[in-house]
Amino acid sequence: MPVLAQLVDDVVVNKFNLEPGQYKIGRHPESDIQINDIAVSGNHALIDVEVNKYLDGVFDVFISDLGSTNGTFINDDPVSSRRRLNNNDIVRVAWNQFKFIESLSGTLEKTAYTLE
Repeated sequence: MPVLAQLVDDVVVNKFNLEPGQYKIGRHPESDIQINDIAVSGNHALIDVEVNKYLDGVFDVFISDLGSTNGTFINDDPVSSRRRLNNNDIVRVAWNQFKFIESLSGTLEKTAYTLE
């Protein structure tokens, strides 16, 4: 299962398991991932987690900025449209950092390890 790990000074302070569905990120109390920071908009970003059509146990994860004031970034590149997240991407919501960890299981993980 994919995980969004919140980082402070490169230390994981919180983890969010991402099951299929949508997750709103923002300062608003009803956000799925609430960030209590004035630099974060009430409704800042949206994460979509979809089951991959072709590979069992694999999820496709996308992020969109919801017109936030201070922006959403992937590896310091601004998110201006829906973007796919890849393993180890650093997601920044205003000044708050997260690391996206894509959990691969079964054959794909073993194959990737063998080929390295």
